[in-house]
Amino acid sequence: MTAAAPAVWGTTYVVTTELLPPGHPLFAGLLRALPAGLIALGVTRSLPRGTWWGKAAVLGVLNIGLFFPLLFVAAERLPGGVAATLGAAQPLIVAVLAVVVLRERPSARRFGWGAVGVAGVGLVVLGPDAGFDVVGLLAGLGGAVAMGLGVTLTKRWGRPPGIGPVAFAGWQLTAGGAFLVPVTLWFEGPPPAVDAPAALGYLWLGAVGGLLAYVVWFRGISVLPVTSAAVLGLISPLVAALLGAVLLGQLLGPLQLLGFALALTAIVASQLPARTPERIAA
Repeated sequence: MTAAAPAVWGTTYVVTTELLPPGHPLFAGLLRALPAGLIALGVTRSLPRGTWWGKAAVLGVLNIGLFFPLLFVAAERLPGGVAATLGAAQPLIVAVLAVVVLRERPSARRFGWGAVGVAGVGLVVLGPDAGFDVVGLLAGLGGAVAMGLGVTLTKRWGRPPGIGPVAFAGWQLTAGGAFLVPVTLWFEGPPPAVDAPAALGYLWLGAVGGLLAYVVWFRGISVLPVTSAAVLGLISPLVAALLGAVLLGQLLGPLQLLGFALALTAIVASQLPARTPERIAA
């Protein structure tokens, strides 16, 4: 079930390029987060209490508020393949953070399959026109670090007793969306005109790619090992490449098919249980 979330996120590229008005990626991110968060708050009628006001704000900014702008900067300044490959480094980042933050034992198995997954995604999405821009590279890595830290802290802090995944996702989507409001106004100004196809695209990104996907994602983080959940993120660029081939005629060559096989192997292998306990005794 958790894998459904990054699979849905993999539709973002084709929805953005085919349905949404160009030049307003931050506005798309804002609509993906804030309305979904407010709807979740209205449905659950649940607000954070005590220290969870601060924790929800931190998680919302890391998982959504910072991740979206950095992702869009990387996508704007780099070829899509380079940006996607930088994002695919998140499992390796989470593997490091699991040792530092969660006090789990370093695992060659986790690092190994994470590297295989990055290599596979690279073969799928990198092309001969791949270029390198320093700001874009820093933004891409920064986005991977922000969400990687957000995923790790989500696992460390868990959820408050009695709070379900819908309310928990609503807290973070609202916090991240609120953070994006001034960022969007500063960089993009007033919102664009929205026609029927754009409204359909925003509805998909907000209702399915926002509320539904993040509810499933945060629920999955709570029940899966954090590194296993992070590797599932490799599904997103794979779905994006597959939709590009099916809907946009961006056919896959032999190396890309090999990359698919490597990435899928890493995803499946990372879900297999470890043979020994991973946590270091306190």
